[in-house]
Amino acid sequence: MKNRDQYKRLLLAAATAVILAMQTGLFAAVWFTCYKNAGAQFFVRGNYAVVALYALMVFFFNHIFGGFKIGRARVFEVFYSQIFSILFANTITYLQLCLICRWRLMENLMPLVFMTVVELVLVLGWSFFTRWVYSILYPPRKMLLVYGAYSPDNLIKKIQTREDRYDIQDVISIDEDFECIKERILKNGNVVLTDIPAHTRNEILKFCFENDIRCYCVPKISDVMIRSADTIQLMDTTLLLFRNIGLAADQRVLKRLFDVIASLIAIIVASPVMLLIACCIKLYDGGPVLFTQDRLTEGGKVFKVYKFRSMCVAEDSSEYIMTRKNDSRVTPIGKIIRNIHFDELPQLFNILKGDMSIVGPRPECPNLAEEYKQIIPQFDYRLKVKAGLTGYAQVYGKYNTTPYEKLKLDLHYIENYSFLLDLKLIILTVKILFQKENTEGIEEWQKSAADPSAKK
Repeated sequence: MKNRDQYKRLLLAAATAVILAMQTGLFAAVWFTCYKNAGAQFFVRGNYAVVALYALMVFFFNHIFGGFKIGRARVFEVFYSQIFSILFANTITYLQLCLICRWRLMENLMPLVFMTVVELVLVLGWSFFTRWVYSILYPPRKMLLVYGAYSPDNLIKKIQTREDRYDIQDVISIDEDFECIKERILKNGNVVLTDIPAHTRNEILKFCFENDIRCYCVPKISDVMIRSADTIQLMDTTLLLFRNIGLAADQRVLKRLFDVIASLIAIIVASPVMLLIACCIKLYDGGPVLFTQDRLTEGGKVFKVYKFRSMCVAEDSSEYIMTRKNDSRVTPIGKIIRNIHFDELPQLFNILKGDMSIVGPRPECPNLAEEYKQIIPQFDYRLKVKAGLTGYAQVYGKYNTTPYEKLKLDLHYIENYSFLLDLKLIILTVKILFQKENTEGIEEWQKSAADPSAKK
């Protein structure tokens, strides 16, 4: 399998090129057949420029949504990502054609609708075919998991959700004899390292490097910071620079300017939806439409967050109780708006006021944050930037992701901040709106997401 690994990138690149060529070729056929003479006239190069622009958009959105992650993601996830890529690319293309050809909306729409349906069929078929080929060439990797003071059960459960890629054959404690650990690593050929001491982890990493063994490692908070450090070459000495200041002044100005403009536009566009939700909540039980609560933002500042009320009036109180799976407090209206995150639309006003940003760490309840700090003293690190309506942890994590994992995700965002990263996360937020696991509450037996105990 090691010999085939060197060709994996070529295989994935070829699969990407084929699906991109199929989609571009289909659009070219529709353009030259149905649209070429439907509006503005182009020179020959102009026609090819329109096709090339479509190919760039398809590539861009597939790259953002993860539509090219064949092998790395499940077939459904790849297809789900490609659906969004196709819909985004085709919608923008149609609006572009309306401007170029001076069409009214809905004019000459059917060829593009037909093309979209055919694209979806092609993409679905190609996704299943390439995943089938990939699974034959690259069966699940046999792995040894090395753990430290904490139980590895939670990580093992996550790894087992990808049985198509990983196969945990053996588990060993770091307290075992080091020579025995090395023998077991050689036997399995791949290793996963969890919460083991840094010195021992470094020794295992060096051993794996010497023996060409693939190694997976769960990062610590310091690892996240190291990954984002700038490299400075001081003559023959390499230095790593950790700025540790959050966002620079120019980044703050640009981010705030974008927040004001984007929140104003979003409020105007979403106002009919917000009005409809408000009416439904009021008509359901006559209770208040909005729910306010103290939350934390940059520098530990406390502010009142606005949300559409999604629970029964009697249960809403100043005490923060995390939502659980199948929570009986959630109203029928609340269940709908929570599943698509529309309960958070009033936070656009928090953004306009300056309490929050479009993108940033999730605003946490002060009492809950204090509880988390008892377990994770570094939990306040995420307060170097304003809280956000969406963010890295919101996109790549879930509602019930542990605070420690959320902290690492938020730190990755803070340490690698860029305006382009904000735009990427905003686009990806559209994708997760319809993923139920991102809105599921904690388990019924948990007091908070930090509760490690499991129901037996």
